[in-house]
Amino acid sequence: MSLSVALHALAAVVWVGGMFFAYVLLRPSVAELAAADRLSLWRRVFGRFFPWVLGCIAVLLLTGYHMLFAMGGFAGAGMHVHIMHLTGWVMVLLFFHLYFAPWRRFQQAVTGGALDEAGRQLGTIRTVVAINLALGLLTVAIAASGRYWG
Repeated sequence: MSLSVALHALAAVVWVGGMFFAYVLLRPSVAELAAADRLSLWRRVFGRFFPWVLGCIAVLLLTGYHMLFAMGGFAGAGMHVHIMHLTGWVMVLLFFHLYFAPWRRFQQAVTGGALDEAGRQLGTIRTVVAINLALGLLTVAIAASGRYWG
């Protein structure tokens, strides 16, 4: 159980921390770059980050369900576990949408030199990342505090 808890926490830190870094620090730092340079940089950054997110999702699902069912399943789980379960799945579904739709279109647009389209797709990616970052921070807060709820 302790290994599952540790792996679960580490996967959450990598995913949420990566989104925080990209959205809060990197995005404003590259805003002054020329469009072609900025879009190329984002392609490289996301190209390295998204495989990590996929791995984190796998670890989070495996360890989360392992811990849940080792402790008796949904019936015995606290409200915070149910909320984490919901927010986690919303995050996963949003990421899969991002990965299989705007991310693919973004890559194609950058490769084809369609900078305006790449910029539009990057805007969509940015929106999904902002939503997932908010959900991720909320989920971490719930995970840290949930066992102390009334």
